Amino acid sequence: MSEQTTFTVTGMTCGNCVKHVTEELQEIDGVADVSVDLVAGGDSPVTITTDSPVSQDAITAAVDEAGYTVTF
Repeated sequence: MSEQTTFTVTGMTCGNCVKHVTEELQEIDGVADVSVDLVAGGDSPVTITTDSPVSQDAITAAVDEAGYTVTF
């Protein structure tokens, strides 16, 4: 059963930013899909679809690795 989790990523300004965040999130075990609604220079909603539970710590680490800030 898949589950969706939505959170906010701050600091993305362009498609390249979205690409970096998406790539990092897709490396998390269990993440099947990543959807980003870019709000350039603002708070962008991000939704991940997972096949198994994913911790907020794993999401935070992935977004940090991409160079951005996450808020749940």
